[in-house]
Amino acid sequence: MSGFLTFLALAAMIATAIVLLMGLRNLMKGGPSNKSQKFMRYRIMFQAIAVVLIVAFLVFGR
Repeated sequence: MSGFLTFLALAAMIATAIVLLMGLRNLMKGGPSNKSQKFMRYRIMFQAIAVVLIVAFLVFGR
């Protein structure tokens, strides 16, 4: 179980980093601000998922 949670937490952290970089890239290029806002909303979502998975790993990984 803890191996599966570790994999899911790692995947969520990687997704958070990718979405963050995509949003920053769009912001630096001067792209539409709506698109940057959408990327940042997705980043918050992935970050929340990662935190929940890390907490679940700490609770159930014992």
